[in-house]
Amino acid sequence: MPFYEYECQACKFYMEVMQKITDTPLTRCPSCGKRSLKKLVSAPVFRLKGGGWYETDFKSEKENKRNLLGAEKEEPAAAGKAEGAEGKPAVQEA
Repeated sequence: MPFYEYECQACKFYMEVMQKITDTPLTRCPSCGKRSLKKLVSAPVFRLKGGGWYETDFKSEKENKRNLLGAEKEEPAAAGKAEGAEGKPAVQEA
């Protein structure tokens, strides 16, 4: 169930309430008792952690599986460029 934020327009009392999506919004302030409680618009807070179904079940073998535990780490790109640059002449543009 999601958390909803409410604020009383009369006394500025703030609270977070866990409600079902289908529940009617609260209107009476528990602090002052007035019917001036308004639901605030806020961003949802959640975090996707772990490999997830896309990484483990859906992604093709050709794609890099970057979030799997125990996967081999790639060498830094800077190290690969430094080694590959040796022995090659510089390209000159006319």
